[in-house]
Amino acid sequence: MGITSVEEYTAAVRELLVKGHKVKPNAGIEPALTALDFEGGIENMGKIGNGTFTQNNQAHYAAIETAFRNIFYELLAATSIEDPLFSEIWNLLDILSILSDIEQCEPGLVFWLVEELLDSQTIDGCRRVFDYLDSRRERLTTKHFKQKHLIILRACNELLRRLSRAEDTVFCGRVFIFLFQSFPLGDRSSVNLRGEFHVENVTAFDESILNAEHIPETMEVDVEDERDTTDPVEIVSGTTTVQQEVNGTVELEKPESQAKTVKFDADTENLQESIPDINTLYPIFWGLQENFSTPTRLFDTNNFQEFKGGLELTIRKFRAVHNESEARGTSRVTDENKRSTKRKRGSPGDDLSNSINPKYLTSRDLFELEVSDLAFRRHILVQALMLIDFLLSLTPKAKKKLESMTNKSVLYNHTLSEEDSAWATHTRTEIAAYLQQGSEGKFYYRMVDTVLSRDKNWVHWKAEGCPLIERGPVSTEDFLKAKSGAQKACANKRLRVMPLGSLDLTFLSDRQDVDELAKLKDPQRYFIPAVESFREPIAEDDFNMDMAKTDEEKQLASDARASKMWRTLRIASKSRLNSFDRLDDGINLQALFEPQDEENRSKSDSNGTEQPAKIESPQDMTQNSEDMVETVRVPETVVK
Repeated sequence: MGITSVEEYTAAVRELLVKGHKVKPNAGIEPALTALDFEGGIENMGKIGNGTFTQNNQAHYAAIETAFRNIFYELLAATSIEDPLFSEIWNLLDILSILSDIEQCEPGLVFWLVEELLDSQTIDGCRRVFDYLDSRRERLTTKHFKQKHLIILRACNELLRRLSRAEDTVFCGRVFIFLFQSFPLGDRSSVNLRGEFHVENVTAFDESILNAEHIPETMEVDVEDERDTTDPVEIVSGTTTVQQEVNGTVELEKPESQAKTVKFDADTENLQESIPDINTLYPIFWGLQENFSTPTRLFDTNNFQEFKGGLELTIRKFRAVHNESEARGTSRVTDENKRSTKRKRGSPGDDLSNSINPKYLTSRDLFELEVSDLAFRRHILVQALMLIDFLLSLTPKAKKKLESMTNKSVLYNHTLSEEDSAWATHTRTEIAAYLQQGSEGKFYYRMVDTVLSRDKNWVHWKAEGCPLIERGPVSTEDFLKAKSGAQKACANKRLRVMPLGSLDLTFLSDRQDVDELAKLKDPQRYFIPAVESFREPIAEDDFNMDMAKTDEEKQLASDARASKMWRTLRIASKSRLNSFDRLDDGINLQALFEPQDEENRSKSDSNGTEQPAKIESPQDMTQNSEDMVETVRVPETVVK
């Protein structure tokens, strides 16, 4: 039964390949074959074996896998990847991908064959295979990714082990980009949860001056401004004297018990202001790489002091080289651009791989040329920035933010002192200022700073235990609730029955039993306010006039006061006309608000008689009327 099924599946797959060749007669990767191109041939695969095919039937799974592997090995052995007939393998992988999506074979079978295909090809052939993977990435990883991701990771890691980081830099980048685009953003497969450093990355260089027989306990460099370049550099210690000539001759006396350390005397003013030569800087410079690969070494005080001194000398030397380059007017950036242009003309496509070399050349003869290269100096200083950011994460303030983190393996007990924190901050500022020099310096530093800032977020995420980044789908209830709220917010508002600030117009409704005119005459609809009701508003307007900061505010307060004062005079003219003679051009308004003379009124009421009015002559009446008019005269600011 099993042999019969394998033969039937093999025949069915060959028929599908024939149909695929008719659909895509050209020998290429594109276009991708779909289920519609086979005119029902994909569906017939499930009917083989008397229709007993089910998802859990492992016998049929094994039969399909055997059929595909036989055809795959046959095509792989008979054709080369440069042969146009090799397109049959691309068609075979497309058919297998379609069957995988509809669950008629093992989901990971397509990547098993891709893994074997990569193992059978040269580096150039693997590039061709990755052309296929890049063109089918979304299709291959959309469904059943959990059954495929381990195979993808294993195949890519095996390929990366074969590639050279120096010669195949671009291809390595393609492999990494494929992994990054295939795996979810929060996947833990590429996360270094334990915070292990790449200590295997050892930088080999000439350590003749850094070994235990040549290094004093403290180093003191005495450099004078007018010193001859042929004079030796003398390194003095309490028990050792090292004398190094420019030609490389070294005289050394040191006890055997001397420790292998390099120390820099921070109090030596000449050391801080000196610029080391190439031979002196060479062992100090390359000795920094051990600290870059293993930052935990700096938890030791001696190693940290050694690192501080070496980095300061390196920055000082880089700054001097930059100044000399500007003085000569021969920038290394211009030279590199010219050389890169020549490389592009000679071998297009290889420029990027030739200009990027992740492994440093540590020969003494090349060191001076490397230091003169702007790109080399930038690479070293970016490494220093990364290490300094690591040190600044050990300050008390930074560690306080990480107290609640769960992944303790990336948290360290060491705490950076205030003095070391100040040095790290100052050094980072110096490096940032140096990287921003030049025509493209600001753009380059902004790019580096952006990458380092994002890296801090990844470190924080790792310290939290890598929680899920992706949000789950929105529930139906939340979606309907949000949709309803959006519709209400965007819908036209219905007018209120009684908008704010509007008059009540219900009395205008047509009713046969109500006399509308009589309702308009209802005395409750209107009233005359009392004179005393204007006292506080007028006083408030006086206060606003005194406190006004601008002429506009003062004018508004004056207009409001004039309006209230005019109404006060109109109302008071009917009941308190006798108080107008005490007004002084609208200033003394308190007389209007005082109560009337109740004593005179009570006296007249007790006598029961009224005082006879005094008969005035016509001349007196005319004079009194003129005085009254003069008294009641309203100021010009009131009448508008």
